Amino acid sequence: MGAMTGDVLRMGLVGAGPWAHKVHGPGIVAHPRTQLVATWARRPEAAADVAAIGGATPFADFDEFLRHVDAVAFAVPPAVQAPLAARAAAAGKHLVLEKPVAPSVDDAERLAGAVSDAGVTTIMVLTFRYDLGTRRWLDEVARVGEWDGGLARWFSGTLLDIGYDQSRWRHDGGALADIGPHVFDLLDAALGPVTGVEQARLDRGVWHVMLGHENGRLSTATLSMHTPAQPAVTDFAVHGPHGFLAFDASGDATTRYAVLLDDFVRLVERETAEHPLDVRRGLHLQRLLGRVTDQLTGG
Repeated sequence: MGAMTGDVLRMGLVGAGPWAHKVHGPGIVAHPRTQLVATWARRPEAAADVAAIGGATPFADFDEFLRHVDAVAFAVPPAVQAPLAARAAAAGKHLVLEKPVAPSVDDAERLAGAVSDAGVTTIMVLTFRYDLGTRRWLDEVARVGEWDGGLARWFSGTLLDIGYDQSRWRHDGGALADIGPHVFDLLDAALGPVTGVEQARLDRGVWHVMLGHENGRLSTATLSMHTPAQPAVTDFAVHGPHGFLAFDASGDATTRYAVLLDDFVRLVERETAEHPLDVRRGLHLQRLLGRVTDQLTGG
């Protein structure tokens, strides 16, 4: 496992899309324990644009980029992230990984294997989970304990926004690929591990999914990123004999990213490879996405 350089984690950023500019880049620059020192993107001019956020050095060669950093944050499509993250892990670099972690279960398993072999620290950008409100809700869910099931609703017009026109993977995968990992992760955390997909249906861009949990509970998720809801609907709830406990997951991504970096730096500093939201969590969620699409196609 690679070590930190002094008290500050030297970070590189891979990608130059909206989240690299809005969240990853500014977040790394603003955090007191991280420094944005290098950027890489498939187009050198795009890497230079992101580098300007924090006075970093853009690189055209990925391996040269890796030689200048302790850790790498990824803000690229899953099909790009998986092989590059495996290379970064093999080089001993710690990883901040976007969701979904890979384009397929096989790719996610290969990445998880590369991380395990290298012993590096990883953390997933499951932003809801770094929100203090989320943590308080999950604590209350655990304290009460007796729940029969749960539900989640996500309706937004994100993919109607011209700013995401070039995000092909989001348009191809829709809400299932982009929002599904967040929603399934939180339902899993609230109600116990998801073990199966009971039903899945895609109707005019809206996903309807019923999940089975290992304790016999059921949860439902309705997901759309093509609904012009103002404001967006991002709510979760559990229900049972003690009532209905709801939670609104709307919040500030930059604040949540700062908490993520707090956790990440602490893990690297302590040379700890395991975290509840590490690459293994990404693999678990990738398997759930695969089961949803299998249910839809009869696979």
